[in-house]
Amino acid sequence: MGCEQPDLVGDVAFIAVELDRVILEGPFQLKRFCNSMICIFHFFLNKFLQEWSPSHNLKSLRKKQLAAREAMARQTVASDTEVSSVESSVISLLQEAESKSELSQNISAREHFVFTDADGQVYHLTVEGNSVKDSARIPPDGSMGSITCIAWKGDTLVLGDVDGNLNFWDLKARVSRGIPTHRSWVKKIRFAPGKGNQKLIAMYNDGAEVWDSKEVQMVSSLRSGRNVNYRILDVDWCTSDKVILASDDGCIRVLEMSMKPSCIRMDEQDLLEPAWCPYLLVPRASLALKAFLLHQPWNEKYSLDVMNIDYPEDENIKNLIQEQLNSLSNDIKKLLLDPEFTLLQRCLLIARLYGDESELHFWTIAAHYLHSLSQEKPAKPTDAVILQEQLVNPLDICYDILCESHYFQKFQLERVNLQEVKRSTYDHTRKCADQLLLLGQTDRAVQLLLETSSENAHYYCDSLKACLVTTVTSSGPSQSTIKLVATNMIANGKLSEGVQLLCLIDKAADACRYLQTYGEWNRAAWLAKVRLNSEECADVLKRWVDHLCSPQINQKSKAILVLLSLGCFTKVAEMLHSMRYIDRAALFVEACLKYGAFEVNDDTNKLIHAVYADYARGLKLLGFRQGAIFYASKAGEAGKDLLVELKQLKGEAMEATEE
Repeated sequence: MGCEQPDLVGDVAFIAVELDRVILEGPFQLKRFCNSMICIFHFFLNKFLQEWSPSHNLKSLRKKQLAAREAMARQTVASDTEVSSVESSVISLLQEAESKSELSQNISAREHFVFTDADGQVYHLTVEGNSVKDSARIPPDGSMGSITCIAWKGDTLVLGDVDGNLNFWDLKARVSRGIPTHRSWVKKIRFAPGKGNQKLIAMYNDGAEVWDSKEVQMVSSLRSGRNVNYRILDVDWCTSDKVILASDDGCIRVLEMSMKPSCIRMDEQDLLEPAWCPYLLVPRASLALKAFLLHQPWNEKYSLDVMNIDYPEDENIKNLIQEQLNSLSNDIKKLLLDPEFTLLQRCLLIARLYGDESELHFWTIAAHYLHSLSQEKPAKPTDAVILQEQLVNPLDICYDILCESHYFQKFQLERVNLQEVKRSTYDHTRKCADQLLLLGQTDRAVQLLLETSSENAHYYCDSLKACLVTTVTSSGPSQSTIKLVATNMIANGKLSEGVQLLCLIDKAADACRYLQTYGEWNRAAWLAKVRLNSEECADVLKRWVDHLCSPQINQKSKAILVLLSLGCFTKVAEMLHSMRYIDRAALFVEACLKYGAFEVNDDTNKLIHAVYADYARGLKLLGFRQGAIFYASKAGEAGKDLLVELKQLKGEAMEATEE
């Protein structure tokens, strides 16, 4: 809209032929967007809450439009013909009694708009076409505090305040009734959908209530800490008789109007077809199913029949697991049974089936960089061939800094070029110039700096900056001077400007160190990706990893992804093992061994044996003896005692079966 500062949009009413907006920042404005024209109406007021009440519904408006088109097609003139009047409104306090429809090329619908000021006085505006009429005003109720929310339906207007009071206005009878709920701030009021349905839900800091606005009495109540142990974040109506709650425990709940919690056992429901949902199983069975799908190295070929393996579990549990296996689609079954389906592909598929976002990101990045490693090793291709391979099959750009440097730099250049095309203000142009300088695109940055108008307050600085960028040399004295100035600027709070100067003299590595020193870790990683060579970039990112692993930050999962992008696979396995992600660590170690990503030495062998031994213990706890024996046998000395114990248990089980 060409505004210099962003506006805060309050409430929007959508009608088939027009769109009215409320702008809350600065003076109150009503804006109408119609046929690419903007009509603005000013009404100066500081603070308010608002509500729309269209008197024309979409269906009736479409009928009018259709009638207008038919009239135009017949080339009849009906400008002076009055159409039958719309039924009189029951709202006598806030609505005008007459409402006529027009047959013309542009049909306007009448809307009613109410809002309150900081003192609680209610204002009413009638909006029709390009005209706005100031209608009735309702004085504030002395029992109400500062108004926090407002809702309007039919003849009823309801206000809520900071003290938990509800004020019900009967607009037809012109009477109001204040109800103290003795609860906290009223955060939201919503009427239930449906003609004649006067139920409403009110949300407080500590819960919610359903009210019957016709009888002015509470229907049901929900209070955090008393009825429930979660805090309500938002409320609304799901249907005319069911409410929907969003809570701080990450759940969305649909409740009856009584708002009493109810639970239904999924295993008692008659489903039309089997549903894949491993989380319906008990945790032990769900983990066992995951282990069964992930890897079956003890079998010559993969199987989806849990009944034919050494799994001493209750028959009911085994039947439930088999039902989950049977519910998989034929396409997924075909993939799982395919002997050419690699371990990394299998891990990715299971992560998707289980909806595990953390594992999905991990295996996506791991698969990409392990595959890149396998492409590099056999024929020892040149750097140009490797670069071409990385550009043809890059990691998805959604992983941002974790992508290859060449691809990331290419994307950033495309991005700043797009921003440059879309720029419309000086601030936007300046940001593009700054970004181009960091990317090393000095010629284009100078062009943007020289575009600054002479009337602009930054004209002199931008002109000098353009001269500096153009004339900067690599001689010793000039570099020393620029580096000294950059250091002083950084020390005096001009971090971004100092970093730009350092990048001008090819001191991006120093710039990254300064950014990290001042806590700008993401900016440092970005700059390292677009300006530094692979060794210098790795140094910057490794310092970032140390920062992420520090006790104050403790974002080790993110650090693992960064290490994957650097190819530090041994360090990744160590961190997974230390974080007790045993199954992920074991499968990652196996994948790394297959791709030759580990240097075989005493330290790596010790790590591999420790990971396999712990994974074998985990499989033993789940009841997978075959898998536990397989990995214990690969764990060397670390799994020796466990292997003896497992074989002894297997022998006892066989003897019990024979008896």
